[in-house]
Amino acid sequence: MSKKIVQTAGKEQLGEFAPMFAHLNDDVLFGEVWNETVIDVKTKCIITVVSLMASGITDTSLTYHLQNAKAHGVTKEEIAAIITHATMYVGWPKGWAVFRLAKEVWNEETSAMTEKEKYQNTIFFPVGETNDAYAQYFVGQSYLAPVSAGQVPIFNVTFEPACRNNWHIHHAKSGGGQMLICVGGRGYYQEWGKEAIEMNPGDVINIPANVKHWHGAAPDSWFSHLAVEINGEDTGNEWLEAVSDEDYGKLK
Repeated sequence: MSKKIVQTAGKEQLGEFAPMFAHLNDDVLFGEVWNETVIDVKTKCIITVVSLMASGITDTSLTYHLQNAKAHGVTKEEIAAIITHATMYVGWPKGWAVFRLAKEVWNEETSAMTEKEKYQNTIFFPVGETNDAYAQYFVGQSYLAPVSAGQVPIFNVTFEPACRNNWHIHHAKSGGGQMLICVGGRGYYQEWGKEAIEMNPGDVINIPANVKHWHGAAPDSWFSHLAVEINGEDTGNEWLEAVSDEDYGKLK
């Protein structure tokens, strides 16, 4: 079974300005139509590329769908044949324009993208650099990108598959705690003594102060969340033991 396609660009970029358009883009077009199973995703990618080509659209949206087609198995030979065939019906100039974009996407001289680069193309916020300062408190590789340094500190934290942080507590005399907003991939949040909660793009977790917990990626997925630090009195983090492989292995 292919991985479910999730899109949040509409809500992130137009959620306040055009909420209905954002809903139709994220929940209907990508949430329902792209995940409908009668036609496989590779075929949908081909149909979309040809539809945009026929409409004369050669901006970043076509580049995105060419990249999506490549990611879902369309080879260089196949895309060349697809564009050539479509050119016979939609026009020679359109064929030339699409070939220029396709050559960049399928350029064999360009080094293959790393898994990090591939994942970066799926989320709006930057993945950032390796989270070296806190590496001792993580199992696996994580990355950190500051989003806001003023008023309310916000960081985008990204976890490679199976990466998670240790159990920890956000202490505060009053106020404090943290908010997590999932912006990509799939992950988990768990409080001590409770079942783990799966996190997907758009999910929000409110972590009270003085509660022992951990969060991180699912075993088979990258995962990113915005970490919003809540102001409080006498705040400070206490890092504790790692999440055991046995407990983490129970998650899917």
